[in-house]
This record gives sequence, structure tokens and C-alpha cells, in this order.
Amino acid sequence: MSLSLGIVGLPNVGKSTLFNALTRSKLADAQNYPFCTIEPNVGIVEVPDERVHKLAIVSQSKKVIPTAIQFVDIAGLVKGASEGAGLGNKFLSHIREVDAIVQVVRAFSDNNIIHVNNKVDPADDVSVINLELILADLESITKRYNKTKKDAKGVVPKEVQAEIVALEKVKAALEAGKRAITAEYTEDDMLIIRDLHLLTMKPMMYVVNVDETPNSELLTPKALGLSDCPVVLVSAKLESELADLSLEEGKEYMVSLDMTESGLDKIIRAGYELLGLITYFTSGEPETRAWTVKKIHLRHWLLVSFILILLKVL
Repeated sequence: MSLSLGIVGLPNVGKSTLFNALTRSKLADAQNYPFCTIEPNVGIVEVPDERVHKLAIVSQSKKVIPTAIQFVDIAGLVKGASEGAGLGNKFLSHIREVDAIVQVVRAFSDNNIIHVNNKVDPADDVSVINLELILADLESITKRYNKTKKDAKGVVPKEVQAEIVALEKVKAALEAGKRAITAEYTEDDMLIIRDLHLLTMKPMMYVVNVDETPNSELLTPKALGLSDCPVVLVSAKLESELADLSLEEGKEYMVSLDMTESGLDKIIRAGYELLGLITYFTSGEPETRAWTVKKIHLRHWLLVSFILILLKVL
């Protein structure tokens, strides 16, 4: 499977700068004004993993195929986006297509870069974005719920009643100002809810865009008011500088800054944990390949590998 992460946030928080750095490209227009990103930018990045290259050496593989991750840079959202403000619902729809949400929030200081709300407050940024996602979901759920209730006449079939119950659970969470993913659901509920493609059912992490030399004591999840999702601290400016260097130069630069891992490494690791993914390897003389798989599917991959080994032996 290919992991797809959608980068969202308010305008001018560093989304496009981060996207360009992660993908080592200039695909996204990173300018000092709101809505410089219109259509979403998509970049495919190889997942850095030394293990695949070590396996290739042992197997004397002719080809090495790392697994990859897709980043989608989505236009900035603003207060009222669910009602058409800013660039409106069109861009909320782009979020529905990704596996998980990377919400970028601003914690860096720069008087030359305009903040859309004229203040640097990560918790406030998050509350604005999450509210718009919640309101967008609430609108679509309310329409579905009202239609289902209206069509349910007389003796209600079990499957229709089950849908009403699931919709009521989602609706209650959203009306309470919570993301749909925070409510408790049965397996039957989930079968219904998955088909709704709700924005707030997607796993999410916060990427806090910090200064190059951040004060870590002031940037804990608790201090930032971001305790409901995984939090990753990244300097988009620093990552942009690293992206302009060769891989070897980048490693040397990181050592000089006492950095043990890049922003890309942090985000990928958090993304894998968020979605319950692991990397699985197959290796032989023709090729060594890395695969991204769900932890629960590992036994299936082991079975396939065992069968392939048997076929080679026979």
C-alpha cells in the first residue's frame, strides 16, 4: 500500500515550504500571502530506510526498490471555510482523498510573514482548522441523517436502523465540537461510517513549525494545547536548507546541529505509528523491495513469502 498524507493548515503557516522541503522540490508556491496554493500539489518521496540497502548487499540484489510515501499540499483553510469562506468547500474535498492529515501549525516568529489572524497561537490555529472540519462533516452527516430518517417509514429494516444509530453517534460527537474519530463505535457502526468519508474520521498529527533554535520547554504538547493527536516539532526553514544540500552534505549539517533525524524521518515515523503501519521486506538476487503494510496484515505477507520460498525450492 502507498501512504498518503495531506498537509493542511491556515494560510502562511509554512505548509508549502514544508512540502517543498520534504519532497526536495519546488512544486508548491511558497509566497508571503494567503492562498498562494490553489490546486493541491502532490509529491512522492522514497521512505529513508538503511535496512533495505543492507539486505540488498547480503542478497547481492540487482535492484533496490524502497517503499514510498505521498504528500499532498492542500490550500490553506480559514475560519468559515465550511461555509465557503476563503477557497471554500472545494478544498475540503481534497482532504477526503488522503489516508491521514498532517495539520501544520505555526510557532515560529517572523514579522515579515503575515499570519492570517495577526497572532502566533498554535492552539488557536488548531481550533480554527478542527472546527471547520467538524462543521463540514456535521453538514454532510445532518443531510444523510435527515434523509435516512425521512425514508424510514413503517417497519424499519435492521440495516436502516443500524445506519440511524451509527449516524446519531457521529452527529452527537460533532455537535459537541469533537472530531468523529473520538467517539466509540461498534464494528457494525464502522462498516457504515467508513463509507461516509468523513474528514474528522481521518487519523491526524500536528506538525508544529518552529524556529530554527526553538525553546523546547515552551513547545511541549501540553504547553501548546495540542494533546489530542501526536505532535511533531519541525523547522520548515531548516528542512528547506537541508533539501538544498546533497544527502552527504545534509548529514554533515545535521551533525553540526546535533540533529539525530530529519523532519521527514519524524513525520514518516509518526505517520506509520498513526496508521498502524510497518515496513516489510522481500529480498533476493533479482531485487530487494520494501513494502508498507498494516501490522494486522503481516501474517498474510509471511504466508506469501513462505509460498514463494517453497516454489523456488520445488
